[in-house]
Amino acid sequence: MRLFLTSILTVAFFSVFGQSTDITQDELKTHIYYLSSDSLKGRYPGTPEMEVAARYINNFLQNSGVSMVGETGLQPFDVTTNISMGLENMLSSGDSVYVAGKDFVPYAFTANASLSADIVFVGYGFNINRKELVWNDFNGIDVKGKWVLMLTGDPEIDSAKSVFADFSGDRQKTISATDAGAAGVLLVSGPMMDQRDKLISLHFDKTMGNSGVPVFNIKRKVADYLLRNSGYNVAQLEEKLNKEHKSMSMPLNTRATGLAHVNQIMVKTSNVMGFVGGSDPVLKNDIIVIGAHYDHLGFGGSESGSRMPDTIAVHNGADDNASGVAAIMEIAQKIAANRAEFKRSVLIIAFSAEEMGLLGSKYFVNHPAFKLSQLKAMVNLDMIGRLKDDQTVLLAGVGTSIEGPELLKNMELKAKSLKFGYSPDGFGPSDHASFYSEKVPVFFLSTGAHDEYHTPFDDADKINFTGEKDIADYSYELVKTLANLDKNLTYQESDMTDQRQRGRRGFNVTLGIMPDYAATGTEGLRIDGIRKGGSADLGGMKKGDIITAIDGKSIKNIYDYMHRLNTLEKGKTASVDVLREGQHVILLISL
Repeated sequence: MRLFLTSILTVAFFSVFGQSTDITQDELKTHIYYLSSDSLKGRYPGTPEMEVAARYINNFLQNSGVSMVGETGLQPFDVTTNISMGLENMLSSGDSVYVAGKDFVPYAFTANASLSADIVFVGYGFNINRKELVWNDFNGIDVKGKWVLMLTGDPEIDSAKSVFADFSGDRQKTISATDAGAAGVLLVSGPMMDQRDKLISLHFDKTMGNSGVPVFNIKRKVADYLLRNSGYNVAQLEEKLNKEHKSMSMPLNTRATGLAHVNQIMVKTSNVMGFVGGSDPVLKNDIIVIGAHYDHLGFGGSESGSRMPDTIAVHNGADDNASGVAAIMEIAQKIAANRAEFKRSVLIIAFSAEEMGLLGSKYFVNHPAFKLSQLKAMVNLDMIGRLKDDQTVLLAGVGTSIEGPELLKNMELKAKSLKFGYSPDGFGPSDHASFYSEKVPVFFLSTGAHDEYHTPFDDADKINFTGEKDIADYSYELVKTLANLDKNLTYQESDMTDQRQRGRRGFNVTLGIMPDYAATGTEGLRIDGIRKGGSADLGGMKKGDIITAIDGKSIKNIYDYMHRLNTLEKGKTASVDVLREGQHVILLISL
């Protein structure tokens, strides 16, 4: 396998090295077609094909006269890519001993923990308090220190607009159960929810945080045995709840003993870093960063981020983000050939694991190859290959420096036929956000989403190579302009108070924070940044705070946080517990 991949790489090198030092459509096309070829299998972190992609970029930079950062130009780091079922899982009740993988499976978000306790049935496991619906399956029944047995789904599973939709996820129900004091969770599907009674697949949901308690998905025959003293089976309870639409909870007068055990599958991946030193004896100590992520979704599948999660096929990611990587490679080659024209130094980074939560850029800013104070601006290219007929490019980060708006207005003269939709925001779903969180002015260029985004159909034959070259040329001029400014840009927080709120659809409120998606602990949710003028900013929240609770309800990870947002109402005030430099602080946040 290694020999085969090396042969592919060698052929690719011969096809691009030694060509023009200018940016050309042909060279952009060569890079994009190679990086998004089936042979690289979707560039998933930790795979041999991802390593080949890294070497391809690395070798091209070296052969273009770009210096490698460190000994190899590679910055390795570890990521968790999957969860596997451990060998120690067990579940029993009375004389019945069940088989892991056949009768039950642990959830990916389970804690590795054991419990021997009584069992309580809690219906659908809802705790809903909205104007249109009040339903609390934990009201009036003691679940503290016990297993809770609950149904998956909701009474209106076929309705996408149902009020239950925000509360029907297995994680959300587990959070409600642990809020009520449950020490373990058993989830079972009724025949209306899943006639096949199929156990869930063990998929990593991209968070290291767990529920804090053992959580199992069990077959109906197991649940029916646990219900044997109640006079009901799973099918009867599901039918009753769906018909009556009201809570039904009860002790089951039986016990269960269980041990949940899952393993995290860790792999190594790397950022690729090149460097071109500046020509000015003083300004060369300042650095302009240009970057793009080179990872994608591999073969897709559930929890991968694919918009076709039921389809297992190579997600080639030609636009996302072979287009951005091809551009920074060509820009780096041209900068190296014209290094005398750049007063400041330029750092070129191809990030890994962006699709897993900006992990590569987050790792870089936490382990910078240079002092963060040397980084004076960051240009990020992500999905620049699908320029539309109106020639419009999104250019975000305009408000992250005082000089940004005027600088970009002057830059429009070098934009050829491009038009720009400007946004002041320095946050966003790409790697520039990691730099903005460290007070580095940023510029983010993208041609936006399209029907093939995060599907197996994001292929190279759909790239607008004329537009790709125009954006690459503009980005080169932008980096050159930044490298030659008389004074460095003045960082400022982008003011979003006059922008339409853009929280996730379905949330009643947003706090206006940038969460730390890369956090591995379970002590809370760390804040990487605060939107100026947002609820968190006005309430006194600070970067680095760790949210541990909202309205007294614990927060251990990003999923807990999102669940809490669904329970909050606009116009009210929430108490938010944070850890700040080891001290417990309670903030009152107006929503």
